[in-house]
Parts: sequence; structure tokens; C-alpha cells
Amino acid sequence: MIKKPVVKENIVEVKATLRYLRISPYKVQRILDQIRGRSYAEALMILMMLPYRASRLVLKLLLSAIANAKNRLNINDPTQLIVNKTYVDQAPDFKRFRARARGRGYPIQKPSCHITIILECTK
Repeated sequence: MIKKPVVKENIVEVKATLRYLRISPYKVQRILDQIRGRSYAEALMILMMLPYRASRLVLKLLLSAIANAKNRLNINDPTQLIVNKTYVDQAPDFKRFRARARGRGYPIQKPSCHITIILECTK
């Protein structure tokens, strides 16, 4: 089911979500803090320059959000877009056991997260 874009007082929002991503939400949060409130071009430049693994994942999500804007809203010029809201939610942890001495096993929790980017276009 395709959801219609949210329209409020000539402000149009487009959303893209990446779910069950196998990276800690704390590592993603510091990347999202850098691009929140910036224009599309600034956010793209920042994400290309940051050396973190999470920045590449957020970059793919930003490009997906821009593709959503082009398809749903017929926006041909992405320079009108602003990164309005970004947030990361904690997803279920992957639980594993690591073998230890004397036949014991210690639990390991591998964190995962959901990332959401909301772009705003003012016309």
C-alpha cells in the first residue's frame, strides 16, 4: 500500500525508513545529528566526507528519500529539499553466546536499529 505524502500549509514531507539495521543506534545517532536541519546538498556533502560506516548507510537512505520525493511529489530539483527530521530507534538485539572456559557460555547482545529520515519541501 502506497501512502500519500503529508501536506500541511504548502509544506510537503517525504519519509524513508531503514529497518533492522545491524549497527548500534548510538553510532548512527551521531551521524544523524550532523545532517538534521541541513539542505539536501549540505547533507550529501557531509555524509560523503564522514569516515564512519554509519554515514554510508545514512547516505543510501537519504538518496532513497530523494527518490521517494521524485516519484511521489514530482520534484525534479532536489535542492528544494531540507532534512527536517531524523531519528533512530532501537530494534531487537541479536542474542548470541560466546564459548568460554570450562564449557561455559556468556551471552552477547548485538544491537540493531531503525533509521527514519523525513525531508521537507517548501513550495
